[in-house]
Amino acid sequence: QVELVESGGGLMQAGGSLRLSCAASGPSFSRYAMGWFRQGPGKEREFVAAITWAGGNTYYADSVKGRFAISRDNAKNLVTLQMNSLKPEDTAVYYCAADMSLVRVKANSAGYWGKGTLVTISS
Repeated sequence: QVELVESGGGLMQAGGSLRLSCAASGPSFSRYAMGWFRQGPGKEREFVAAITWAGGNTYYADSVKGRFAISRDNAKNLVTLQMNSLKPEDTAVYYCAADMSLVRVKANSAGYWGKGTLVTISS
């Protein structure tokens, strides 16, 4: 069982930066692929970024490539999402996800999810 708690959301002006964190509890965190997803107003939940268990490979949605960066610290059971050059269309609830399968994480089918943190970007 893995529990995920997101933090770091808030209100930011367009062009600014935010750093989201996902704290994980439970055994064997380092064996899990991790991901970030988001759900904007009236939209489906969508993939944002993912990282392999050792952090050696990262994956991004085209909409955030070059602006967002996912990283992890297995010693601290922590995954972060650095978001730069924020746009109003980045406004969403951001969710952290975990699964032993990277395929399931990227497919929006991860076994574990946090409750989300709200990011609002004003123009």
